[in-house]
Amino acid sequence: MTQPLTASQQITQEVTSWPGVEAGPGGRGEFAFKVDRREIGHLHGDHAAHFSFPKAVWSDLMAQGRIVPHPVFPDRQGPAARRITNQADVHDVIELMRLNYDRAIARHGSPVAGAGAG
Repeated sequence: MTQPLTASQQITQEVTSWPGVEAGPGGRGEFAFKVDRREIGHLHGDHAAHFSFPKAVWSDLMAQGRIVPHPVFPDRQGPAARRITNQADVHDVIELMRLNYDRAIARHGSPVAGAGAG
């Protein structure tokens, strides 16, 4: 019988399937997702995800209750956090990563062909 995937495994499996996304350990114990060296978000195990958004996007996401201020920068708009406690959170973390992925692609162009998932 196979074990179900953990939250971080589910998120990693989906996000690394997008063209040009690379994933791996970050510098402070996190597991980061990047497109052409631009971080689109990172995970702290199976319990939290951190992101950075433009102020207007951050404000909208806060108003929707999808993010909270980043614990290290609680007074700044932009850095954000999302707890992962259930399957709905897993799906929303993926959607938030996709939001940043789409922004990166729109701003900087498509990633190099053949780069990617790990």
